[in-house]
Amino acid sequence: MSSAAAPPVPGLKFKLCLMMFLQLFIWGAWFELGFDYIPSLGFEKWQNAMIFGAFNVGALVALFFSTQFADRSFAAEKFLGFSHLVGGLAIGGLFFLHPAPGQRAEFWPFFGLMLLYSVFYVPTVSIANSIAFAHLRDPAREFGPVRAWGTIGWIAASWPFIFILVDWSRVPDFGSVGFVDWIGTALGTGKVGAAKYEAQRYIFLVAGAAALVLAAISPTLPHTPPRPATGEDSLAWLKAAKLLRHPFVAVLFLVTFIDAAVHQSFFYWTPTFLGPTADGGVVGIQSNWVTPVMKIGQLAEIVTMLFLGYVLKSLGWRMTMTIGVLGHAARFAVFAYYPEQVPAVLINVVHGICYAFFFATVYIFVDAFFPKDVRSSAQGLFNVLILGVGPFAANVICGELKAEYSADGRVDYPAVFRYSMFASLVGAVLLLLFFHPPRDEVSDRAAAEADEGAATPAA
Repeated sequence: MSSAAAPPVPGLKFKLCLMMFLQLFIWGAWFELGFDYIPSLGFEKWQNAMIFGAFNVGALVALFFSTQFADRSFAAEKFLGFSHLVGGLAIGGLFFLHPAPGQRAEFWPFFGLMLLYSVFYVPTVSIANSIAFAHLRDPAREFGPVRAWGTIGWIAASWPFIFILVDWSRVPDFGSVGFVDWIGTALGTGKVGAAKYEAQRYIFLVAGAAALVLAAISPTLPHTPPRPATGEDSLAWLKAAKLLRHPFVAVLFLVTFIDAAVHQSFFYWTPTFLGPTADGGVVGIQSNWVTPVMKIGQLAEIVTMLFLGYVLKSLGWRMTMTIGVLGHAARFAVFAYYPEQVPAVLINVVHGICYAFFFATVYIFVDAFFPKDVRSSAQGLFNVLILGVGPFAANVICGELKAEYSADGRVDYPAVFRYSMFASLVGAVLLLLFFHPPRDEVSDRAAAEADEGAATPAA
């Protein structure tokens, strides 16, 4: 469906921006703190890996189900609404599975709801993009600003927890001191221990509420009918996979896997690492400020995306991607060797470089170098690495490292961060030595599109 052939939709831009805001708000509400909260429920190592891996299973479902069935059978806005209704109820249900003090949570109900949420939520990421692309008159120029509201939603998802995680029992009664002193004490007094974990379960309630809101407004989104299947659809995945025979594509595929795993390890370790020392943290940031600190990276990402086109034109594919991978190495080096509060906070700015210079550039590269009839499938293959296989491998490996480097309930963070740092360095070396794509006019076109906002920022 092209927007040129359709009548104008009242408030189109507002509706698409709100859709993107809520789409990423849902994910951002639970994802970061989930890596601190879920291990506190007493699950075994393999059970934690399965719970975290449910989201990665959702990425595999998205690869085949949403493109081969959902896109062909349902109007996109109806599929979006139904998926968020089911997913919102599922993730909201996790709020009620918090065990009594000293008890373990029941694994199978928890895992079942997380899996149900994941297989319905992850496909909606691409469905939301499809709705926007179908109705924007000039996607190359207009999609970037619309999609940026998704990043804003991810950032805004941390705001409720600045207050939810305040230890109000240690805050003076309102009016007993001046307002400035009162608000300063409140915002600087985070919960610790059992009280913190009890409050953290609200991540699921906030995520579920946002999903239900998106489900409610989905029928008001512009109608996007099913896409008819073509005879080549069934062969597109095979065609895309066959291009891995080219060495530069195979190298990029391998480095994408490595970088996706390293990226996931940041979320796996960082919430606890940055948090209160009483709960095993190192940096000692108040619990209610951990996620805002982690989301500094998304603020930097928005700025970095503005310069991505210029960087691609100036440095080319290989150096741009290498800098993106080295951003991870720099962040983990600071975490491992200089875990003081100021540098540990400020280094999160490199997240913008890590995402825009590598992951967003990978998407642009695939669009530029893969044949037109398999680009969508190729994007899906790389997306499975970025959201599925790479993060799943990281969840398993990080679980093993946690068991290996934990003593008396505390993790040796310098040791585990060095693994991520060295993995990033390996990825950078592979790119520098073996990634040599052909340069032609399509490279310049891709850089120009990135400069116009064609790149897709994400969490």
